[in-house]
Amino acid sequence: QVQVVESGGGLVQAGGSLRLSCAASGSAFSINIMGWYRQAPGKQREYVASFTSSDSANYADSVKGRFTISRDNAKNTAYLQMNSLKPEDTAVYYCNARAFKFSFSRPNDYWGQGTQVTVSS
Repeated sequence: QVQVVESGGGLVQAGGSLRLSCAASGSAFSINIMGWYRQAPGKQREYVASFTSSDSANYADSVKGRFTISRDNAKNTAYLQMNSLKPEDTAVYYCNARAFKFSFSRPNDYWGQGTQVTVSS
């Protein structure tokens, strides 16, 4: 089983910054943190940012230039640095990890419980 834990959310004023953390652990051949998603009240979960196969990053247009993702593969941790926050960034932020139980297994996706980010105007 793989556990994913997000942390670092909170209440911040518009224009402020927050840094979210994601830690993945468990029994698996390999675990990779893939990216971040968010879900605002009454809306579907949406993509925020992800790592590419070459370890660069892609971002949703709504956060490009303001958010930065990074990860430490050795520690199975990832981060989402959020700057110039806007009230529309208010959401529960989720980290997505992908794990292979064995080297020959199909991957499974895992999600954490999320961390609340609230941006006041």
